[in-house]
Amino acid sequence: MIRLLTKLVRNRVAQLMMVFSIALVTIGAGDTTSPTERFSSIGHKMMCVCSCGQILLECNHVGCPDSDRMIHELRAQVAAGGTDTSVFNWFIAKYGPTVLAAPIRGGFDNAAWIIPVVVFVLAILGTALLIRRWKGRHMVAAVGGPSLPHASLPNDDVRERIRRETEF
Repeated sequence: MIRLLTKLVRNRVAQLMMVFSIALVTIGAGDTTSPTERFSSIGHKMMCVCSCGQILLECNHVGCPDSDRMIHELRAQVAAGGTDTSVFNWFIAKYGPTVLAAPIRGGFDNAAWIIPVVVFVLAILGTALLIRRWKGRHMVAAVGGPSLPHASLPNDDVRERIRRETEF
């Protein structure tokens, strides 16, 4: 019993260490120091507002009336030295929230990040529960035998008549 408990605790600790190490790596993934890298990072998180549906820095819409202006504004905002959030907020104030390729984490936008995960987890749990209920029904039917009373089962005379009538 103690061995099993020790093994379980050891597994949980290993899992927690793995989760924390992944979290540490992904938290540091967004830190860019050079203005060029920062410009590219922010520009790839925004959409062009010309209705082409492309990322701002990848807009190849010929004669796009908006991408050049937005790119110049982005360069100016990055050069001003504001945080990524302040740059995003400036663009949201000017062009609206549709300028973002993905919602910023914080406030009501957290729902856009949390709800899909919650729905997925609930769907998995619901499916597991449904399978467990179906499996439980099958086991009860197999243990309990047929649901018809024994007297209603065909006897040997009825079986013989059925066999004769179905022969060719």
